[in-house]
Amino acid sequence: MAAPANFGHAETLNLGELLYTELYQQLEQRRAKLQQAAAHRQTARVVRLLEEVDSALNRMEDHTFGICEQCHQSVETDRLIADPLVRFCIGHLPPAEQQRLEDDLELAARLQARLLPKQDLVCDGWRVAYHYKPAGLVSGDYVDLIAGPDNVLYFALGDVSGKGVAASLLMSNLNAMFRTLAPLGIPLDEIMCHANRVFCESTLPTQYATLVAGKATPDGAVELVNAGHPEPLVVSMDGVRKIDSGGLPIGLFRDEPLTSVNLQLHPGEVLVLYSDGISESRNAHDQDYGAARLSEVVRRCTAQAPKDSVAACIADLIAFSGNAPAVDDQTLMVLQRVE
Repeated sequence: MAAPANFGHAETLNLGELLYTELYQQLEQRRAKLQQAAAHRQTARVVRLLEEVDSALNRMEDHTFGICEQCHQSVETDRLIADPLVRFCIGHLPPAEQQRLEDDLELAARLQARLLPKQDLVCDGWRVAYHYKPAGLVSGDYVDLIAGPDNVLYFALGDVSGKGVAASLLMSNLNAMFRTLAPLGIPLDEIMCHANRVFCESTLPTQYATLVAGKATPDGAVELVNAGHPEPLVVSMDGVRKIDSGGLPIGLFRDEPLTSVNLQLHPGEVLVLYSDGISESRNAHDQDYGAARLSEVVRRCTAQAPKDSVAACIADLIAFSGNAPAVDDQTLMVLQRVE
């Protein structure tokens, strides 16, 4: 069965043509596997699942896929990605399903919190602090700090496309890859290329991640590889310089090369990484917070410990945003070279 002509409907749902086609193919694959299972042993559960898959395929054919059967509004995209069989938006789930979903989200949030690195980390030649705030219960932002061999400090900050559970699952994949490969002493650009290949081979076509990763040695040498992430900042009392954003996000092109740049930080200088949930945070006048304002706050705090710099930045961001709600995950990392 060919995929239905659905581009206009997909745009209405904010799914995009590629994602809509991917979900259709996923449902077709599930249907084939269920039919194989039914041929060997036709249990009530297999029959029920086959009926649900057929129903979802029929909804695609008649252009009602992704529309809540209660309120006739769009079902949340991240829920469709996680489970293309869903038929109701969150607000109109049956009470028992709502409770199960809330329990699952709370568990996911607790598990994600356990993946976060130690706060206010001290490593040979470096002190590091970070701020991590999901826009909802779970986050698609990724932050990590790993003490590697020979007193090398590995660090990473990324942002998976989308929000919610689907993005948080991909964030956990990045966490697992980075923590597995970094302690082995594998070159940083090879780690990033591996992450790119895994994303390309295991995610939907519309999913990708911006990611900046680096390693810092006790003498102040820093190697950075940036895959489409907002430009890191090197801040000193003399000013601020941006480090070019480099390559494309991971997950777009399987064999896209990712190269590193090398820096030398002197005692007191600071390296700042952040997600666009910080720089693109808006106030009541629809103005962006911006990297320039962020770097100015950090510059005024270079004599302080990283945790104090982070606290000052977040206080300034809150003062700027006022009562405007945060619509994206917010992550900030400050690494300071010390004697």
